[in-house]
Amino acid sequence: MKIAVSGAAGRMGRIVIKKALEGGVSVSQAFDIVKIGEDAGEVAGVGKIGVKISDKIEELKADVLIDFTNPEATLKIARIASQKGIKMVIGTTGFSEEQRKELYTLCSKVPSVISPNFSVGVNVFWKIIEFATKYLYDADIEIVEVHHKNKRDSPSGTALKAAEIIQHVLAQKGKNLEIKSCRQGSSPRGSEIGVFGVRGGDVVGEHTVFFFGDGERVEITHRAMSREAFAFGAVKAAKWVFNVDKPGIYTMLDVLGF
Repeated sequence: MKIAVSGAAGRMGRIVIKKALEGGVSVSQAFDIVKIGEDAGEVAGVGKIGVKISDKIEELKADVLIDFTNPEATLKIARIASQKGIKMVIGTTGFSEEQRKELYTLCSKVPSVISPNFSVGVNVFWKIIEFATKYLYDADIEIVEVHHKNKRDSPSGTALKAAEIIQHVLAQKGKNLEIKSCRQGSSPRGSEIGVFGVRGGDVVGEHTVFFFGDGERVEITHRAMSREAFAFGAVKAAKWVFNVDKPGIYTMLDVLGF
């Protein structure tokens, strides 16, 4: 299997290259708009691998594309990948609803794994939240996420995914709650799941779901200590989707066999 990494010079791209090589996966192409012409391995800090970073995404020809960039760049390369029949692993977040619809249309043409978080721990975290909500559905539920000061989207895709899971379980219990991401002024808590983002320093990522009951509180937290957890999961997803023949959208839950 040969993979291409877009956003190869970015923080996640560099770690994906490192984890891919550690996992015995060949990195055949690397794309970015910076560090063009430099060896992708040297940029990633693992030494020369003979693959130069390029901005010519039209030359994409790997077996699987791993993408951690931004919504505009992801859509641009996804159009090319879907046209060429190249499988995709997409970890970019922050899409508008219109962008998200286009992405899913493009990725559905080939086997693709899309997830706001590729950490194995976060995917288990989501399943625990799903279980807890089934029994704590009468609680007031709030989600707080903390990330580094340079993160662009807020709330995080991981937090919104958690809110959607909770929202779905509550709907099955006959409770229709909206997802609310801000409060200001006089705003008493209503029928909602609050989702709030905190930004500062170099925090990799923390997510806590609070279930507030009468006289008790349950907190479920996941803390990412390193971006390697995300990169490891993305490479795991690439290995998995390489062996999938049926076009469509898959998630890390499929990769992990839940």
